[in-house]
Amino acid sequence: MKPTARTLRFAPLFLALAAVVTGVPAQAAENGKFRLGIVTFLSGPASGPFGVPAENAAKLAIAALNAGTMPAPYGAKGINGVEIETVVVDEAGGATKQVEEFRNLVERQKVDAVVGYISSGDCLAVAPVAEELKALTVFFDCGTPRIFEDASYTYVFRTGPIATTDNIGAARYVLDTQPTTKSIAGINQNYAWGQDSWNDFKAAMQVLFPQVQVKTEQFPKLGAGQYGAELSAILVENPDLVHSSFWGGDMEALVLQGAARGLFDKRSVVLTCGETGMFRLADQMPEGAIIGGRGPYGVFAPDNPLNAWFRKEYQAAYNTPPTYPSYKIVQAILGLKNAAEKAGAGAGKLPGTDVIIAAFQGSSFEAPSGTVAMGLGKGHQAVQGIAYGTFKLDGKTPSVANVRHYAAECVTPPEGTPSTEWIKAGMPGAKCG
Repeated sequence: MKPTARTLRFAPLFLALAAVVTGVPAQAAENGKFRLGIVTFLSGPASGPFGVPAENAAKLAIAALNAGTMPAPYGAKGINGVEIETVVVDEAGGATKQVEEFRNLVERQKVDAVVGYISSGDCLAVAPVAEELKALTVFFDCGTPRIFEDASYTYVFRTGPIATTDNIGAARYVLDTQPTTKSIAGINQNYAWGQDSWNDFKAAMQVLFPQVQVKTEQFPKLGAGQYGAELSAILVENPDLVHSSFWGGDMEALVLQGAARGLFDKRSVVLTCGETGMFRLADQMPEGAIIGGRGPYGVFAPDNPLNAWFRKEYQAAYNTPPTYPSYKIVQAILGLKNAAEKAGAGAGKLPGTDVIIAAFQGSSFEAPSGTVAMGLGKGHQAVQGIAYGTFKLDGKTPSVANVRHYAAECVTPPEGTPSTEWIKAGMPGAKCG
């Protein structure tokens, strides 16, 4: 039957009512696709080492999913056979701007879900808004444990481990490889991520090294770029080991400026996010630096078919190996796909948001990093192990040596126990066999 002017005029209302009934956002009903918001840094100092590699990986993964060319268990096209289309947003600009951008994605762009956010500050700001708007949101990288330790969410998930895992793992690696360490110092960004990271590392070191001395704690502003005063303070105190959770351009600036000042000449350094600089700063990264990739990602990822596929395709597409931000955004997309298809809407049908949430909560799924279990935050927070190694340059080829893996049960607090309390209690129940 040919639509009349009256039916066309009221079509948006009919679609909106259908969305309420089925739980499917109106935009999906209009274009027949699963509309996915992607938020990552596309400008600023975090874009090169973090944001753009993540966007590249998302484009690669979504193209493969839409074509049905990703290895099992993700060979089915799109999500339930429905094509995925993306709306990409630049994360630069700060938390206030990101809240505005998030509202735009949900209310104007009518996305079915959002995958995004590298900055912990942005995640803390967006999470309550996602709950207010009842918008399915998957955080792929931000690490502050405060997201689910300080609040409870229905519509928010995070598919990567918390910063506590990073920093307990770093402390255990120091214990295993440098057991004579007597003093430490920290240089970390002055916001949730940097403060949480340093506090967890310091507390874990004080448990594992009861006599350790804390020489100095430096907290420059996020994005400061110049660290002369902080480096001078560390050099004066002369600790055995320096810890930093700097990421993106800040981490790269610290490596370059620290090398020029001799920071790495007579002391060890732990760079919990250092894996992103392995290839970009191969000639400048300090030999023997302890580096991590915020989980079993990048050079620390396991040997499995999904990882073999991802490494090969990413290298071919972008002429560089994928680093951990690339792994983590793909992991978030696969977690969403797994939950949407587990929801059982049937081929060619878009599942409702509430149904996806029910399937996502407490789920487990496969990724290039191995099995991911949504085991914390009442089933909304992923649990994975961590790996560390020491940076090594073989000729012009960067690599990691002396790699140690720590299971999630060794480096992650149990459900319902705040990270700081668990560490200060001596990490009871940790299984580090």
